[in-house]
Amino acid sequence: MTGAVRTTGENESPVTRELGPATEFDRTVPTPRADPIEVVTSVVRSGLLSDYLVYERSQRWYLASNPLGEVTVGRDWIRSTLGGEHAENWVGSPWPRVHAALRRTPADSWRAYGWACFELCRPDRAAPSEVLAHIMVPTVELEIADGSTRIRSTSPALGADLARVITNIGAGEPNPESSPVRSDELDRHYLGLVESAVGRIRSGLLQKVIVSRTVDIPFEVDMPATYAAGRRANTPARSFLLDLGGWQAAGFSPETVLEADASGSVATQPLAGTRARTGDHATDHALRTELLTDTKEIYEHATSVKLAFDELNTVGQAGTTRVSEFLTIKDRGSVQHLGSRVETSLTQARTSWDALAAVFPAVTASGIPKTVACETIGALESEPRGLYSGAVLMADSTGALDAALVLRAVYQHEGRAWLRAGAGVVAASDPTREHEETCEKLTSVAPYVVPAVGAWSTFDRKDGHRR
Repeated sequence: MTGAVRTTGENESPVTRELGPATEFDRTVPTPRADPIEVVTSVVRSGLLSDYLVYERSQRWYLASNPLGEVTVGRDWIRSTLGGEHAENWVGSPWPRVHAALRRTPADSWRAYGWACFELCRPDRAAPSEVLAHIMVPTVELEIADGSTRIRSTSPALGADLARVITNIGAGEPNPESSPVRSDELDRHYLGLVESAVGRIRSGLLQKVIVSRTVDIPFEVDMPATYAAGRRANTPARSFLLDLGGWQAAGFSPETVLEADASGSVATQPLAGTRARTGDHATDHALRTELLTDTKEIYEHATSVKLAFDELNTVGQAGTTRVSEFLTIKDRGSVQHLGSRVETSLTQARTSWDALAAVFPAVTASGIPKTVACETIGALESEPRGLYSGAVLMADSTGALDAALVLRAVYQHEGRAWLRAGAGVVAASDPTREHEETCEKLTSVAPYVVPAVGAWSTFDRKDGHRR
């Protein structure tokens, strides 16, 4: 968004800023009677927005929609509509070329939002036309915090309509009723996958691999309502809600893949090692103590931290890479994790997108060594992961980039809805316990799924088969 315009916020004097290519609406609307989740869901339900992505970071919600232009990534190609139509090929990592495409945005200052599929680590498995990442620069942005919402739009009329929607939100509006999804049934196929993974590890092929399983949802999901119900019940590092590029998802990410600021400071937050949270203080404390003394869980976590350190060290200045937090407990909805934090300062030749290339996909959703783990996942799991264990991100022209790991989410794509969860498998893994861990993780989402009004059933499809 470029061009000097005069803007008037609520209860503020006119100011001049560098904003969009057209006359822009910029107003802060007080929302004393509505919490940020109500604002988000009311706006996305208004019908005023096209493709959108909501990203929550540090108790502030960003809602981006109505793309100015987009960057899409396939198995060996990148296409962009920013600054004209562009197409090129990529090998190795697409992220530096995605950054180059975003820099063609016809604006001095921009923000970008998007998602990336896990399969970017094995693009050869994708169909030739399949989109593996989709990032857009919006023409509408909302920043929502407790008590106010800032609206920015290249269309004054649309901005005014959004302001009216937000102003008219009523406190305590009724929430749609959830239809909990059964996610704790024994999946014998998954037990077999874990056994196979343990065999590969004990044979020396790799040290760790995350093996996942899918739980189908037999109805169409109301994503905004599910997001609202799930967010109120969870304690995520980041949360997201999106309807972009054919994917719909709502999730409560337990960890960040990458946090980078404009100064070149970057961090990643590996979480590995899990126990349930029951809501009973004494039980949860006992499980926490068990987690902190479990040899298998500590080994799984420590190896993940080491790889995260090694990866960031490839883009960091000499001597700046460090573990700033180690083996702390992170409460994340229905589970508690062992958590650590690895930080570095980028060299002058590197950008946050290079750092993302170094750590994607997250070690805690792939394994060690990462290349072998991704190959093992492709061999063992019967279907592509898609958004599961990929990333949702926001970035800007200053070099800042924030990417959340896509876990604890509900997905909807091409007429199908589902949940997915995995567990880290090492040589000492017990298949029954790893299955139990997936059930614990699914409990962060499964109880809060809300059916869409007039929802389809997976048994109502033309072919008559459940998917």
